[in-house]
Amino acid sequence: MQAREGKLYLCAIKDVYSNRIVGYSIDSRMKSRIAVAALDNAVARRNAEGIDVAGCVLHTDRGSQFRSRKLVHQLNRHDMVGSMGRIGAAGDNAAMESFFSLLQKNVLDRRTWNTREELRIAIVTWIERTYHRRRRQAALGRLTPVEYELIMKPAATQAA
Repeated sequence: MQAREGKLYLCAIKDVYSNRIVGYSIDSRMKSRIAVAALDNAVARRNAEGIDVAGCVLHTDRGSQFRSRKLVHQLNRHDMVGSMGRIGAAGDNAAMESFFSLLQKNVLDRRTWNTREELRIAIVTWIERTYHRRRRQAALGRLTPVEYELIMKPAATQAA
């Protein structure tokens, strides 16, 4: 993502059950710390919601930030499993490609961003306000990700 001031990178973690972006990190450099921060953000959010992440699978592409020792350490620390797509197989990560395509169309292509901070605020606002709470998704029965989780959580709790 580009602002006049320079590049900005987003690392996002999507729960494919509800299509909710459960964790993300935004930085001016694509290093292992951005992936670790996104993972820690996802774990903190799910723990605050009373959801245990142990056993969850984090599927990524083969970027160096996802192969770093720091990220592998955090996955092990949270008893999570890492999974990587095959080389040259974009379909392996279709859920995230779809999300980034929507972000591109709804935020990045709408105007020119002067500063990284301005772009960062626009991205966070779009994720938290629009994508999570306003954008209805056919795969979720025309519900938003937040609505879907609210409706499905009691059913999942009762089934356990």
